[in-house]
Amino acid sequence: MIDLTTGVFTVRKLDVAQLTQAVAEMVQKVNYELDPNVLGSLRQASAIEESPYGKDVLEQLLQNAEIAKTEQVPICQDTGFTVIFLELGQEVYLTGGDANEALQEGVRLGYKSGYLRPSIVADPLRRVNTNDNTPAVIHWQLVPGNNVRITVMAKGGGSENASAVKMLKPADGAAGVMDFVVETVSQAGGNACPPMLIGVGIGGTMEKAAALAKKALMRPLGQPHPDDYYSSMERKLLERLNRLGIGPAGLGGKITVLAVQIETFPTHIAGLPVAVNLNCHAARHLTRVL
Repeated sequence: MIDLTTGVFTVRKLDVAQLTQAVAEMVQKVNYELDPNVLGSLRQASAIEESPYGKDVLEQLLQNAEIAKTEQVPICQDTGFTVIFLELGQEVYLTGGDANEALQEGVRLGYKSGYLRPSIVADPLRRVNTNDNTPAVIHWQLVPGNNVRITVMAKGGGSENASAVKMLKPADGAAGVMDFVVETVSQAGGNACPPMLIGVGIGGTMEKAAALAKKALMRPLGQPHPDDYYSSMERKLLERLNRLGIGPAGLGGKITVLAVQIETFPTHIAGLPVAVNLNCHAARHLTRVL
């Protein structure tokens, strides 16, 4: 930015070592401590679940979360694929090295020092483990300002495997979108470790819709879409999905899904891309501003 009193162009310098330190701390915290919003939702679900088996599962999930936080051990043995959404203020000048490598080093250090399971293979077909949970998937966005906002997510493989993308026809409309979401969750059944959170991305292109669905999972749990049209769709989908009867751990019950969260983007006149990203109850994400 330009200082109007001096006419000098000024930027904020930030050493990439700070990115490394932040990410190393964050990947451990998200694996050890569930977000309070998630815990509150699980408690509420336990209070209204009518199935004895489902209620027992929910109580065990709450106990597991408390043990993980108290003893600083992973909530789940699957400590996730690290996904990072980074918003870089355009008035920030990153110094001290390669910013991408600094973020990867944060993942590397955090997983090793935190004794978190490495789950990433270097090649999708030859399947040799990288042994440090890198590389992470990093989404960069340039934004106004002089801050760096980092959101780190640990995304489990089971729920990711149950996710889906579909190129609908514009004529399919809202009904087609909702039917696809219900179909995806129904096919997942108990394999995605319900109760689940459902991120839905609508619009853009094929890859944009998938990124939107992932980003939707990072909204505070239960925070409705700011547009009433889409917040209404979220409520209707939540009701339909919980009528499926899949229940906690797939053992039957009222609570299959804790929340449905939608993100949208403008799209082509000929298309209607939709992505559904499933997440188990452990919505492991954390945001920090540097």
